[in-house]
Amino acid sequence: MSAMDAYRFRLYVAGDTPNSAHALANLTALCDSQLPGRHEIEVVDVFREPGRALAESILMTPTLLKLSPAPVQRIVGTLADLRTVVLALGLETLIA
Repeated sequence: MSAMDAYRFRLYVAGDTPNSAHALANLTALCDSQLPGRHEIEVVDVFREPGRALAESILMTPTLLKLSPAPVQRIVGTLADLRTVVLALGLETLIA
């Protein structure tokens, strides 16, 4: 996977809460179906690493950051509404 083809995501969660689990499951399903082999997901637990959340101005969880390709995008919530997530992250060209 080249750096240009890779989609990098960082998902901020609050422990193993239901909303955090749903967000990770929804993001994983989206990436596996639309970006197979072209994505990386980093999960950051704000309880374990509060400094990272503060550094990126994360005020709510779950919060997803699309780090690359540019521009950086962010979306808050469980990522349950696929259409909203796709539009918010600028991935509409991936969904037919």
